Formats: sequence, C-alpha cells, structure tokens
Amino acid sequence: MAEHIRTDSEREVFLGPDELIITKTDPTGHITYANRVFMRLVDYSEKQLLGRPHNIIRHPDMPRGAFRLMWKTLQAGNEFFAVVKNYTASRSYYWVLANITPDTDINGRLQGYFSVRRQAGRSAVETIKPVYAEMLRIEQATDKASAPDASMNWLLQQLAGQGSDYESFILKLYAGQDLQQEAES
Repeated sequence: MAEHIRTDSEREVFLGPDELIITKTDPTGHITYANRVFMRLVDYSEKQLLGRPHNIIRHPDMPRGAFRLMWKTLQAGNEFFAVVKNYTASRSYYWVLANITPDTDINGRLQGYFSVRRQAGRSAVETIKPVYAEMLRIEQATDKASAPDASMNWLLQQLAGQGSDYESFILKLYAGQDLQQEAES
C-alpha cells in the first residue's frame, strides 16, 4: 500500500448526525461488508473495498499505538471504543466515534469484527487531538518496532494517573457528546 502523503489541502467532511457507518471484517481486518453510508463518505465503491484491509482509510494522524490497543482489546474478546480520524479516497478526512466488536459464531469461534461508527462531536475531537499528537511524537522518537507499544503504554499510564482506564475515558467522551447534542437540539 502506498504511503499516505499529507497535504495542506486536506478538508474535513462530516457524517450526518443521524447516520451510522457499519462495516464488517474477517479476523485479519479485511473488509467483508460496508454499508452505503460508509461507501458514500469514503468515496470508494463496494468493489474497491471488499477484501481490502480496513486500514485503507487510516489517516497518518492516527498513532499506531491506538491500533495496538485496539487489537489487544479485540483479541482478548472485548469490544473497543475509540475516537478515530480516517481518510477518504480523495484524501479528505473525517472523525468518528467507533465501536468495534468481535463477531463470533454460535460456538464462540471468531468470524471477524463488526464496527459501528457515528459522527464524533467537536469536544471529543478536540480532547483527543493533543493525546494523539503526543502519541505520534513518542512514536517518532522511538524505534519503529517499539513505537506502537511505547505510545500505547504512555496513554495507559496517563489515564491510570488520572484514575481512569481507556474505555472509561472514551465512554466519557461519548457521554459528553450525547449531552452536547441534546443541548444543541
């Protein structure tokens, strides 16, 4: 896959407040289903998405440590919540609040992952931006192999120092977004 090249012409696009992005992947993260909202927002056709790694939309502002934490959480059989910045085919970007859940068959065998994403509120985005910026700084100052663990561990230590864990931190952002949307209604 080609390296993402960042430009000053990137523009933010928005998911509608009542829209949901839904995707499914196989156990290795390759897309097996994408709803129409996702295809419209990212400007990829179903044919361009199916079978491709979900990280086709990964924005370089997203620290690798965030994805390390995601995979560790999912592989432990737990659902994962995150604020995520993604790319579109035209290199615009968008922010979402994501919920990713392991998808198992009736015997408990992993079939893949199911993800539902909705528009991220501005307060959630503004809260997470400096966190991700510091994680990226740590990754750039650390050797490539150790970088994801170094930034993930920094994040978890920061949250523990505040008496929180990652899931609680993100769920507070979700709750704050819901309150913000109610106030704006």
